Amino acid sequence: MIASDAQRAVEAVWRIEAARLIAGLTRLAGDVGLAEDLAQDAFVAALEHWPRTGVPERPGAWLMATAKRRGIDVLRRRRRFEEREAAVGHELEAAQASAAPEPGARLDDPFGDDVLRLIFTACHPVLPANARVALTLRLVGGLTTAEIARAYLVPEATLAQRIVRAKRALADAGVPFEVPAGAALGPRLASVLEVVYLIFNEGYAATAGEDWTRPELCEDALRLGRMLAELAPAEPEVHGLVALMEIQASRLRARVGADGAPVRLADQDRSHWDRLLIRRGLAALERSEQLGGRGPYVLQAAIAACHARAPSIEDTDWRRVALLYGALAEAVPSPVVELNRAVAVSMVEGPAAALTLLDGIAGEPAMQRYHLLHGVRGDLLQKLGRHGEAAAAFERAAAMTGNAGERSLMLERASRCRTGRPEG
Repeated sequence: MIASDAQRAVEAVWRIEAARLIAGLTRLAGDVGLAEDLAQDAFVAALEHWPRTGVPERPGAWLMATAKRRGIDVLRRRRRFEEREAAVGHELEAAQASAAPEPGARLDDPFGDDVLRLIFTACHPVLPANARVALTLRLVGGLTTAEIARAYLVPEATLAQRIVRAKRALADAGVPFEVPAGAALGPRLASVLEVVYLIFNEGYAATAGEDWTRPELCEDALRLGRMLAELAPAEPEVHGLVALMEIQASRLRARVGADGAPVRLADQDRSHWDRLLIRRGLAALERSEQLGGRGPYVLQAAIAACHARAPSIEDTDWRRVALLYGALAEAVPSPVVELNRAVAVSMVEGPAAALTLLDGIAGEPAMQRYHLLHGVRGDLLQKLGRHGEAAAAFERAAAMTGNAGERSLMLERASRCRTGRPEG
């Protein structure tokens, strides 16, 4: 196997298996920091071996067995983990002796969904809220520190320190690897929902890389959201989040053109929207509203439903969208929410009114390096016929985004403004 092909294969397997691998190792070792280290060691071993031996038939099992062998070595040097060492050794022997699993069956997960346990462990109240989200995105979402930093609009070094401190705090506190029950569920649920949503968002609009979307992350987030809805059936925000993700996921096929380039909402072929996902999302939204939900996820799902019900961009109930964004801004004040409200206002009152709203948030520190602020500004300026200013705004947005497809789209729009070509 050519080395570069093997490396791509290892990276692809890692994206698929990393969360389950780390979760399974956490259950066995009882330490998320150690589990991630063992998983990384297995990844390095694959990079060394697979170019010579080829990708194994069961790559996930190979990574798990390799990580466990390394875990045995580590635990042997930690006498206080002698009982865990025996458990890991037993698991390794069982894995090596077992026959190939049924297609689609999960490995090393005899006690339910370890990934869900991993999320709740990383979202333990012993950690600050921002650390819970960052750590879970790192361990479960497979995002790099740079990607998480961009999602939160904070320096990469700050995120790296936050993650290191979080893993150390979990180990020091001896946080159990479990899904909480009863009264213990509430304190962690909000952080878990935020984590799942951010994982979905990274799949829906990737912050970096060549691909505009990462559907596998959306699928992971949807699976976890549906599980949470079963775990907490009386929580309207859980059903609101599921509704939001189902409806947003329905557009994934239409968000990317045949050439892989991003397709804006106004230009999407709505016949490519997944009607089954829309129906599921609308049903989940109805469930959340029946439970009295008016929280942030229910409101966002209601906004997404306005788009899902409209046959075209012009037929969208933009006045309702603007009102819903107003309610969302009251529930969770944020310049990003105001930015989205400005887009809706532009469709109701015109681009000049929306531009005034943008001017009101442009000075916010969190918006200084937020590329979408400049992308929206460019769109509004273009509609006002201020093409030179629009081009400059699009170019600034292109310089700030980490996603190659989005950068190309912004530069193309800037070029059209400067040359006078109409939007295609």
